[in-house]
Amino acid sequence: MPTISLNLPGLGLKARNDGAEAQHDAPALPRSPVQARQLSKRFGANTILDNLDLDIRAGEFVALLGRSGSGKTTLLRALAGLDRISSGTLDVPQARAAVFQEPRLMPWKRAWRNVTLGLKIEQPRERALAALEEVGLAHRENAWPSTLSGGEAQRVALARALVREPQLLLLDEPFAALDALTRIRMHQLILSLWRQHRPSVLLVTHDVDEAVLLADRVLVLEKGRIAADIAITQQRPRSADAPQFQKVRAQLLQLLGVEIEAPAEAQPEPQTPTPIIAPFNFSNFSI
Repeated sequence: MPTISLNLPGLGLKARNDGAEAQHDAPALPRSPVQARQLSKRFGANTILDNLDLDIRAGEFVALLGRSGSGKTTLLRALAGLDRISSGTLDVPQARAAVFQEPRLMPWKRAWRNVTLGLKIEQPRERALAALEEVGLAHRENAWPSTLSGGEAQRVALARALVREPQLLLLDEPFAALDALTRIRMHQLILSLWRQHRPSVLLVTHDVDEAVLLADRVLVLEKGRIAADIAITQQRPRSADAPQFQKVRAQLLQLLGVEIEAPAEAQPEPQTPTPIIAPFNFSNFSI
């Protein structure tokens, strides 16, 4: 029977969905807040996740790549608690938040009310304003979603995730629909927020460059299993022109089935022979 455990900070308990009683755990070494063991997800006869093992350490930024249909979003939805797993065990923090490709804002609620949607907290407007300020949108707290640009709407969705103070932040291609310049700004913003709050992050993306620019570790999902786990050791801020970046990029593209032609070696320019000028014989010169 599948098991889902929720880490409950300060209580030393695990909440399980298999009916087992919660028990006090003995003191132990720090463990990864996200652990999946032999996790499988099936839809009828189709196996999408196949005995998958996964660890995400506290404060770690992990990117997940994979071809279409490899199970990336299925894994993220399982981690978010949106889909039940078919078998295996899954241990995740109770404090989780997800940001999707679409902002998913309620059009009849102002920006600040979208931030606190579903939360029963004291001083909700003040909490919403603080979160909006972190994403640079405090001046748009009363805006209707229809008046927000794509980048602004996605920042409201980020503020909605931040106000929940997640230990695990799940990002499902949140920048895919944005233009190139807005995407760069969002990359900078998400790194800044991650450094400040230090949640564990799982970013699902199809963009290899985005994965290498942002993550501590890049996973490649293939046929429902982790096919590659690559640590990104390049210091931040990262440059896509750096040789180390290009090497990891080429490795990931190859794992995803994209062949990259090796750059042609520069050929030396042909040397133009220097003409030999014979010395002038003044003895044969006359006027």
